[in-house]
Amino acid sequence: MKTLVWVEHDNNEMKDATLSAVTAASQLGSEVHLLVAGSNCRAVAEQAAKIAGVGKVHLADDAAYEHALAENVAPLIVDQMGHHDAFVAPSTTTGKNVAPRVAALLDVMQISDILSVEGDKTFTRPIYAGNAIATVESSDEKLVVTVRGTAFDKAEAEGGAGTIEEISGAGDAGLSSFVGQEIAEGGERPELTSANVIVSGGRALKDSATFEEYIMPLADKLGAGVGASRAAVDAGYVPNDYQVGQTGKIVAPEVYIAVGISGAIQHLAGMKDSKTIIAINKDEDAPIFQVADIGLVGDLYKILPELTEKL
Repeated sequence: MKTLVWVEHDNNEMKDATLSAVTAASQLGSEVHLLVAGSNCRAVAEQAAKIAGVGKVHLADDAAYEHALAENVAPLIVDQMGHHDAFVAPSTTTGKNVAPRVAALLDVMQISDILSVEGDKTFTRPIYAGNAIATVESSDEKLVVTVRGTAFDKAEAEGGAGTIEEISGAGDAGLSSFVGQEIAEGGERPELTSANVIVSGGRALKDSATFEEYIMPLADKLGAGVGASRAAVDAGYVPNDYQVGQTGKIVAPEVYIAVGISGAIQHLAGMKDSKTIIAINKDEDAPIFQVADIGLVGDLYKILPELTEKL
């Protein structure tokens, strides 16, 4: 089986989410190809070609693909599916945007957020916010799959010797245009999806200034990524790219510290696979304590400064 993997990148560097997708793709078949679509992104293709187990990197370098608009890149992917059996994308914001359109154009079922590969066309995936695991099998000739990155080991980023092949597509479909983006500056903090330690804050932080005052110093001491519950994001404490949960980012760090987060199902779906979960909440009956390995009941405004000072 030939599998085509969508490479997540910013036109300069490849994102870690790609490596987990490559691992999943390698379990589907022996031949794994990558697709790098962007603008002035040959450096990304060269980086992708070094991934262990990759046979070929298809490079589509065109201004129309600079911002990975699904309306533009989906037809390009469909063109490549003429000689590929499966399309695999990370379950990232971009992957979840592109994959459904590819599936629609191919007239096949998309299998989203897979946790394991059980056979050529059989997978497991979470349902009911991760409270149950379903085994699904596709009867379609072509597969379109998105991969939950925390469920698969990352492929080795070095050691491969893939070849780069330049391709072209239809370019701008004229259906959408890029207007702008606001990207939160995280300084030296690691990205959420690749952080070993994450400190997340919830609605209990009151406002953005309080979130900054209490969460950021602890995160900086631990060299941690910073996350937030949907309630904190909706309240405007932090930008939405901090959100952890079913409608945010799925993470599985070595240590996840949940501060002032009650533990709604939506949030737990995004972090319950963390190796060690530490919860700080003044409500001893908060659902977060049911999944926490270490729970501390108390006032976060007293606990966090003391904890930060002693680290």
